[in-house]
Amino acid sequence: MKALVYRLAQALKQANYWLTAQVALLALRLLRLLPTDRALDFVDRAARRVGPWVGRHRVALDNLRKAFPEKTEDEIQTIASDMWGNMARLGAEYIFLDALFDYDDQNPDASSRIEVDGLDHFKRIAQEDRPHILFTAHLGNFELLPIAGAAYGMKVTALFRPPNNPYIADYILSTRRSSMGELLASRTGAAFALARILEANGTIGVLVDQKFRYGIRTQFFGRECETSPLLPKLARQYDCDVYPARCVRLPGNRFRLEIEEKVDLPRDAEGRVKVTATAQLLNDVVERWVREDPGQWMWFHKRWGLSKRERRRRKKPKANSEQP
Repeated sequence: MKALVYRLAQALKQANYWLTAQVALLALRLLRLLPTDRALDFVDRAARRVGPWVGRHRVALDNLRKAFPEKTEDEIQTIASDMWGNMARLGAEYIFLDALFDYDDQNPDASSRIEVDGLDHFKRIAQEDRPHILFTAHLGNFELLPIAGAAYGMKVTALFRPPNNPYIADYILSTRRSSMGELLASRTGAAFALARILEANGTIGVLVDQKFRYGIRTQFFGRECETSPLLPKLARQYDCDVYPARCVRLPGNRFRLEIEEKVDLPRDAEGRVKVTATAQLLNDVVERWVREDPGQWMWFHKRWGLSKRERRRRKKPKANSEQP
C-alpha cells in the first residue's frame, strides 16, 4: 500500500512539473512574438505587481531590513521591487540571448547592448596555459558572462544548479548549451569533474553567493551564513588564479560585463591558500557588488539560514572496578 501511495505521489509530482513547464514555455513563446525591448519591459512591469504577493517577498523584505538598517521602508520596498523586475527580465532573457549579446571586440565603438570592462583579462585567461577560476554572483544577467567567455575563446566550464522542474531544466540547459560553452550540473561528482578540468589547465566558472548546507561559517552583511568550501579548496589544491566577474544591468536593456583583477588569496606561513579566509574574501567581494546595486540581487534567497549542527556526544567509558 505504501509503495502504491508513493508511486501515485511521484506521478502527481511529475504531472505538476509538466503542467507548470507547459504554461511557462507557452508564456515564453508568446513573449518571443514581441520585439525584445517591449517583451522585457512587459515582464518587468508584471513582476513588480505580482512579486509582493509571493511568499518569498516577506523573506526578501526581512533580509533587506537586516542588511540595510539605515534605509527607510520606502527604500527597502523600492529595492524589493527592482529585484522582482530583475528576476523577471532574467527569465525572459533566455529566449533573447542571441539578440542581447551583440558585442564585437573588433569594433568596440559600434552601438551595442554590451559593454565589456576587463577585455584584456578575458583574452589573457583564454591564452594562458594554466588553471583559472572565475567566480560570480546572481547579479544582473549572470548568464551573459559564459557567453562572453566562449565568444572570446575562453574554454570555460560553468557549474550550475539545474531547476527542480526537469522539463524547465531541459529547456534552460538546451538554451545555455547553444551559446555558453561547457556546462556542468551541480550534482554528486561535480567537484571531481571540476578538479579534472583544473588539472588539465582548464577554466571553471562558479557562483558563490548561495547558501551551502553545513558549509564554512562566514559573514555576509554582518550576519553569519554558510559558504561553500569548493572554490577555496580547489584554489588551494591547484594554486589557480582566481578572478571576480559580474554582470551589471544598465538602463535600456543593456549590460556591462566586468572581469576584475585577480584576487590576492590569503595564505598561511607555508604559502598554502587558507580555505576559511578565502571563503570570507569571496563573500566580501559579493557584498561589495550587492551594495553598489542591491536591486539586482536575489534577496528572497535564504542566504542566512544556518544548518543545525549535530553534536556527537562522546560515550563515557564504564567504570572498571578492577582498575586501581
